[in-house]
Amino acid sequence: MKVEELQFEFNHLLPQQRQNKEKTHLGVAELSPSPVVCPDDDGDGGFETVIDGEDEDCFVQPMNFAMVDNGIFRSGFPQPANFSFLKSLGLRSIVYLCPEPYPEESLEFLKSSGIKLHQFGIDGRKEPFVSIPEDTVCEALRVVLDPKNHPVLIHCKRGKHRTGCVVGCFRKLQKWCLSSVFDEYIRFAAAKARISDLRFVESFDISSLSAHLPLSFTFSQRR
Repeated sequence: MKVEELQFEFNHLLPQQRQNKEKTHLGVAELSPSPVVCPDDDGDGGFETVIDGEDEDCFVQPMNFAMVDNGIFRSGFPQPANFSFLKSLGLRSIVYLCPEPYPEESLEFLKSSGIKLHQFGIDGRKEPFVSIPEDTVCEALRVVLDPKNHPVLIHCKRGKHRTGCVVGCFRKLQKWCLSSVFDEYIRFAAAKARISDLRFVESFDISSLSAHLPLSFTFSQRR
């Protein structure tokens, strides 16, 4: 599926999605209690999902958190409430895709946890004709692809657009078909999906990266 084929669907589906969008207060979505992850009580080292506030030892996931591949995760900007959860992942690296300085409290957490910060300042574009810097995305992907940096977390502000573009380009390296790449992007961006992001992913040239993939790289083709 090409971007042009999605344009018709966007024009018809996005108005309905906007009508169903969560109510907001001062820009913060008023959602039902967030699911959080807590150590299981059965002693097997596993985790269980409960509702926020039910357990003092719960690990709260960052907004839009998900596993991309073995040792690779994505999310929105982690808050202090998410630090315990991030520590449980045993992260070695964070790939930060925003130009703004990292908060001091977050830097202290990274330092105390032995997590290395890799910052790639990509502006949060809303203008349709402002292009994403392809060289910067390539640099970010080189960090993501290096097993020495795993486990690694990729994040921007909301975990939708910049993160979605980087993950979309990663999926092209995994030989996903474009329709599956776009489906994943839209699942996170929802009504905020940008055709310009999808065009960027579609045209992104993976040749400079695919020639230097690590031996541990997994191809998970989706048709």
